[in-house]
Amino acid sequence: MLFDSHAHLNFEDFQNDWQSVIADCQKNNISVVNVGSQLETSQKAVAIANQFKQGVYAAIGLHPIHTVGSSFHPQEFNLADYQNLISQSKKIVAIGETGIDFYHDSKNFDNQKKVFIQHLNLAKEFGLPVILHARNSKDGKNDAYDEILQILKKENTTKGVIHCFGGTTKQALAFLQQGFFVGFTGVITFAKTDNLAEVIRNLPLEAILIETDCPYLAPEPFRGQRNQPQYVRYVAEKIAQIREIEYNKVEKQTFANATNLFNI
Repeated sequence: MLFDSHAHLNFEDFQNDWQSVIADCQKNNISVVNVGSQLETSQKAVAIANQFKQGVYAAIGLHPIHTVGSSFHPQEFNLADYQNLISQSKKIVAIGETGIDFYHDSKNFDNQKKVFIQHLNLAKEFGLPVILHARNSKDGKNDAYDEILQILKKENTTKGVIHCFGGTTKQALAFLQQGFFVGFTGVITFAKTDNLAEVIRNLPLEAILIETDCPYLAPEPFRGQRNQPQYVRYVAEKIAQIREIEYNKVEKQTFANATNLFNI
């Protein structure tokens, strides 16, 4: 059994075939959390999850690049909209994705931080974990991981996952100390990812989640194509290779980690 802890079958890339993709996942015992990036995609994630008794779940939130002040389809974070969604569905297992993104918009930090904290408060209100997004500035001068860690400590937030991790071993261990899991995508299968291999070797397997972030970041040998939840297997295989352990051990433990975090 595999668990894709971060997918976007609720995005336009899957509008014509998400049903068949999920049907194949169900057939092959692959669980999926579809993650929202705006209110509309959050609502779609919930609508999809509500159609399944098990194996398909939702996370709701406003991605930092869509906060007011951004040039990427900005919208207000209306707390009541998300509270209503949670009250209407038991298939919502996390808040997010939320966090700080300096890569796409380094000048909108104040608004991103404000909305991020609102997400953290929403998660506390309903006892849900948070799914974190972090991306550093292109010049490397603004570190989103360090900023997020400071906010988490100040807000006393201790449950969630830093998804699609791309930071340092020191930062990864700091997230663990804060009570967070660390999520890895197909990026770890690319040629130039030595730093992530080091991170994976230095983390306990009990702290690792696997994900696709589909439709993005397809692993080798599908790089450049549309990613999908079934490819999460390649992430697990790469972790097994890096850690020099049996694949089945990675599959079993990461599945247990996801069900633990999402309280499934």
